[in-house]
Amino acid sequence: MLEEFKTFALRGNVVDLAVGVIIGAAFGSIVTSAVQDVFMPIIGAVTDGLDFSNYYLPLSSSVQKGMAYADAKKQGAVIGYGQFVTVALNFVIVAFVLFLVIRAMKRLQTREEAKPEAVAEVPADVRLLGEIRDILATRSGP
Repeated sequence: MLEEFKTFALRGNVVDLAVGVIIGAAFGSIVTSAVQDVFMPIIGAVTDGLDFSNYYLPLSSSVQKGMAYADAKKQGAVIGYGQFVTVALNFVIVAFVLFLVIRAMKRLQTREEAKPEAVAEVPADVRLLGEIRDILATRSGP
């Protein structure tokens, strides 16, 4: 059983999948940081200080309006639609980057398929037989 697991775990596609998951997690962190630390502050500056991360709807009367989202969650149930906007923006960025990567891969595949195949060299004996045929054809001509 251990040998079977070793064979399974060391197959190329399993290792590729593991590498993809690790890179995907790191990429997700980069996108999250880009959205929270770059895009949202720019949107906030353009909209006169609008901070999406603190937008919420209180569902409980114990939640006071105007508090930070993290503090409001501690007091009671709230719907954090500002956080949802941030996460949705993360998703759009990840989806767009994946679209660009897959598109580039398809273009590379198309180029590979479009390459002309190398013409196989004719073996020496076949070439010699062709020359003999041509000589005989000229001798037995008209």
